[in-house]
Amino acid sequence: SNRRWVNSLAAWTLHLAGGSSGQWHWKHTIIHHMYVNITGYDDDCDTGGLARLTPHQPMRWYYRWQHWYVWPVYGLLAVKMQLLDDFRFIITGRLGEHRVPRPRRGALVTFIVGRVIFFAWAFAVPMLFHPVLVVLFYYAVGAVVLGTVMVLVFATPHLVELADFPAPDEKLGQMPTPWAVHQARVTVDFGRGSRVLTWLLGGLNYHKEHHLFPLICHVNYPAISAIVEQTCGQFGVPYQAHRSFLAGVAAHYRWLRRMGQEESGQPGSGQPGSCQPGSCQRSA
Repeated sequence: SNRRWVNSLAAWTLHLAGGSSGQWHWKHTIIHHMYVNITGYDDDCDTGGLARLTPHQPMRWYYRWQHWYVWPVYGLLAVKMQLLDDFRFIITGRLGEHRVPRPRRGALVTFIVGRVIFFAWAFAVPMLFHPVLVVLFYYAVGAVVLGTVMVLVFATPHLVELADFPAPDEKLGQMPTPWAVHQARVTVDFGRGSRVLTWLLGGLNYHKEHHLFPLICHVNYPAISAIVEQTCGQFGVPYQAHRSFLAGVAAHYRWLRRMGQEESGQPGSGQPGSCQPGSCQRSA
């Protein structure tokens, strides 16, 4: 919306799902969109050693089974977000390797009020009418579905073989491609022809457009995608897309399996550089 208060109100609804609009602003809008698929800087690529998601991360012996064991873990993401991550962010002011401003005053009050409302409707009120174990069971079912969908919606466009995993130049601390080219290379669309999927995901299946035009309303993505694809073709930039959401999930499975077996980096990707968050510059 052109009205800031409308956008703020829409963002605040994330608190009703046990999230934090402030934390999401830094984690997704700022950090992820700035450092997409850059190992060590994009927090979405870091599992804390649980799995290997990029060719620049070190290999561990148990990764050979990651394409099997990560799926139930994905379902715990929502629980981790609701009960741990947001509170750790409030206390430490850190998101992965990034230090960010902690919420204060109005933002802190918003977080506290939102979390009280979430715990009230998710736990306290249901427990007035149902046994504790029943409430916890249905909370777990809802949280696992939410966590799994969240991971797959954001893993399918980025953590697949069709996406690139570039790294900064070791000496310059600079990415090898301009910003728009980088966004196009590290992002893959899926299910572009599905109106149902586009409605359910708020246009996130047009993920390349989501990254290239984050300030444009998502209802325009289907029309924009044809122009983006044509422009990419004119400048020799690959326009990658999965034919469906399930095809994207299958591609993510294959990527997990490949990353659990390979030691070397992805062909065509750079080597991990030494630039610090905020210092990686766009090339001319």
